[in-house]
Amino acid sequence: MTKKNAFKGSAAIGNSGIKKHFGNDEPWDPLFELAWNGFDSGASFVAVTVVENEIHGVERVVVQDNGEGIEFATLGDTFGNFNDSSKKANLSLKGQHGRGRLAFHKLCRNASWFTRFKNVDAVIEVAEPTIKDFEAWLIDETDQKHEILKHGHGTLVELTQFTGVLPTHDELLEKFAVEFGWYLAVHKEKRLYLNGRAVDVPKHEDFVQTISADDEVFETQIIRWEQRPTSEKSYLYLLNSSGELVYKVLSSLNLKPNFFTSVCVKSSWADTFSQEQDLFNPDAHTPASPVWKKFKAQLDRLGQSVYDEFLRLQAEEVVQGYEDQGYFPTYAGLDEAEKAWRHQHTRDLVRNIYIAEPRVFQTASKKQAKLIIRLLDRLAVSNENDALCDVLEGALDLDAKSVQDLANQLKNATFENIVASIEILQRRATAVEQLRHVMNVHYREVLETPDLQRVIESNTWLFGPRYEILGAEEDTFTGIARKMRDEVMARNPVDMDDVDDEEDLPGAKRQTDLFLARKFPSLDSLGNRIFKCIVVEIKRPAISLNKKHLRQLEDYAEIIKRQPQFKSEKMHFELILLGRQISSADTIITSRLNAHVLRNDPGLVTEDPRMKLYVMNWYTLLDGFELTHGFMLEKLKLKRDDYSAATRQELVAELQTEH
Repeated sequence: MTKKNAFKGSAAIGNSGIKKHFGNDEPWDPLFELAWNGFDSGASFVAVTVVENEIHGVERVVVQDNGEGIEFATLGDTFGNFNDSSKKANLSLKGQHGRGRLAFHKLCRNASWFTRFKNVDAVIEVAEPTIKDFEAWLIDETDQKHEILKHGHGTLVELTQFTGVLPTHDELLEKFAVEFGWYLAVHKEKRLYLNGRAVDVPKHEDFVQTISADDEVFETQIIRWEQRPTSEKSYLYLLNSSGELVYKVLSSLNLKPNFFTSVCVKSSWADTFSQEQDLFNPDAHTPASPVWKKFKAQLDRLGQSVYDEFLRLQAEEVVQGYEDQGYFPTYAGLDEAEKAWRHQHTRDLVRNIYIAEPRVFQTASKKQAKLIIRLLDRLAVSNENDALCDVLEGALDLDAKSVQDLANQLKNATFENIVASIEILQRRATAVEQLRHVMNVHYREVLETPDLQRVIESNTWLFGPRYEILGAEEDTFTGIARKMRDEVMARNPVDMDDVDDEEDLPGAKRQTDLFLARKFPSLDSLGNRIFKCIVVEIKRPAISLNKKHLRQLEDYAEIIKRQPQFKSEKMHFELILLGRQISSADTIITSRLNAHVLRNDPGLVTEDPRMKLYVMNWYTLLDGFELTHGFMLEKLKLKRDDYSAATRQELVAELQTEH
């Protein structure tokens, strides 16, 4: 290769000074810088090729572009300056500090630039040990790289003698996508290749809208990135009708936590836009003009709507994550309806606060977030909603509109939860009245097992808050429990001892007993995880409970205790005997109930460490509901319906409906 007009130059800074500027750069950053230089030179494409040797080590890297090339006559300016580039006056260019060309030393020892500018071919070389110095010379066309000759202009940078390690192809491709994605989205005509594969725009959402202002049309595109572009903030890019970038400014969406956007605006209004014009001249095509201000106001509203929707979706994910990790209170001791209300109310409150100010939770540790959530839960039910808004306003430094929005959200969430709770209470009160009528009027009629069974399964809340979670049958445990129960029942046919009134005996013989058995994870009184096993024996309505039936329950308990598979300390049992009424002639059940009355556990007749036995009648259950919810029922003044004309079939069908 013949060297013509060779000369040497130096940057006005020492070797160590140059290297200090790149102290935090990653090994692949030099490839980014060289690709940016290619686009800055007007290239429509940049191709990066990593060439490996036989043992898969990097032998050389080639970065080629079809830009205008490097002017040999001005090398003293382009390669002789550092942190001061001739490109800085053009806002559309990325390399604004004249330093990217020297970043290569983080990756390798030598770099050579083959370039053609206006049919003038040249080579520039820089070595890492003396990085401030460069050598350049003109070459004949025969010595020029054929890739450059193919396009007639451009630059090819060749890196050799590698000291750094590059990621795998797929990893490097992803890094290029994150770095250049915003640029490729703004400049759709540009192409970037890595080892022959096109670098795609990374995952994003597009929000496109045409905005008009004083008869001027602005084609607007808001791009929301899933990942933050590595070297670009959230900018607004104004392009003329030819796609040339004429104005660039930070958008109103900048610095939003975890929200990364690029806003691209294309309009013929920008064809006569000049950066040299006085930006405060209201008559010029500048950002100070009335047209731009009117457009910008609409754009900001569009951007805010995109951000609000993003926050809503993100808030749902965050709140669900908190729930999965157990941040919310468990509400031990509350019935299921109140638990559901409190839980949903606190979820709504946390979600709404996140929407109002995401950083409250984004900057909180796990313990802090858990503490905040539980304090909010307590405050939200303390009749201090107004005070809560005052606290949030002061702590979050919200503007008046944000405070009002949050207050409205809190009121709406509270109202919706109250309405939902009232609806549940109303439905349950109705079910209680219907069951009471069935037990008073229709108990002698045949209530087939599937009918009453489904009534019970649809209204397990009747047994108390801890039974509301009873769901569908669990085959293994239910099957074993039913088999053992049948052994006990087979020895006790229905006879006169089972009824108070002889008139009830035919009905009692026609009807069948009902049986429910469930096993589910729960917590004991100390908070330890256990399996709770519930067995409910429901005597046919015509039968009156007496000592015979209590003995059946006790026999059944004895059988369970003898079963090896049920002897685990982690299995706790509750056996419930339920009938329409306790026999007027029976004294044993009544005596057992009175003996345990101080336990404040309705129906309890026997208590062991892992097993409790209960005897209940339907009227106790129904009255228990009304006493427990008496205050609310009184405040709601629920109308008592008259079911005297309702048939047994109609009542049962309604009771079987799950709400």
